[in-house]
Amino acid sequence: MRKFLFLSAGQRFGDFTLLLLRVFVGIFLIWSAWDYVSSAEQMREYADSLAKHGFAAPMFFAQVSVFARLAVGVSFIVGFFTRWAGIVCVIHFIVAIVMIDRFGGMRGVFPSGCLVAIGLYLATHGAGRISIDEALRANELPRANGGVRLKK
Repeated sequence: MRKFLFLSAGQRFGDFTLLLLRVFVGIFLIWSAWDYVSSAEQMREYADSLAKHGFAAPMFFAQVSVFARLAVGVSFIVGFFTRWAGIVCVIHFIVAIVMIDRFGGMRGVFPSGCLVAIGLYLATHGAGRISIDEALRANELPRANGGVRLKK
């Protein structure tokens, strides 16, 4: 009865669902940046939008933003340097919240807030077993609390 109440059997799908999360978020990040990569006009419009929100050197930060989203998206999908990509994701979307999204209220903050939370999760837990990080044994590095992430 206890296993049924707490759905313990679902744990066996944890690595697969983590892969789905990484791929879904990675595809979204790549998709959200692709127009700016493929069109100089779109990149200029993005830089103009950043300028309106008070960014210094808006073209530079537009390019940094687009490159960061592409790099994080690819990293999440393949599961390589996932913890670093999570940190970059967190920083990028906190800046987005502080500089732009907060003016839209909770509806404006929610998408970036979710990406901050996902970035934090991946930065602290890693990519899981279905990843390049796992193949390189990056998930077994000692944790700050002195423990080690053990394989199941």
